[in-house]
Amino acid sequence: QVQLVESGGGLVQAGGSLRLSCAASGRTFSTNTMGWFRQAPGKEREFVATITWNGGSTDYADSVKGRFTISRDNAKNTVYLQMNSLKPEDTAVYYCAAVAIYSTKTYSRVASYNYWGQGTQVTVSS
Repeated sequence: QVQLVESGGGLVQAGGSLRLSCAASGRTFSTNTMGWFRQAPGKEREFVATITWNGGSTDYADSVKGRFTISRDNAKNTVYLQMNSLKPEDTAVYYCAAVAIYSTKTYSRVASYNYWGQGTQVTVSS
């Protein structure tokens, strides 16, 4: 059974930092694009960041560029999201996602991802 398990969320003051982790089990994702999305109350799930299988390409939502960094450790089957200079508008449930097939592309659409974690809450206070 494939599982993606996020961790590292919490409550932080504006300007602070958090590092999210997403550990995969049940299969390896070392040849698959992975991504982070977020969903705030009353809003649709939105793209945050994505990374190709070898980390060679990344892409970010405009709202997080320069503040967030996605990375991965294929030996640990884990993807990370380093979030700096957090703002109250970053408050959301953050989800890790993985594409099922091998690809060299980055993806920003929810529909492109086949596996999802359960989410971790990030709350940024002003």
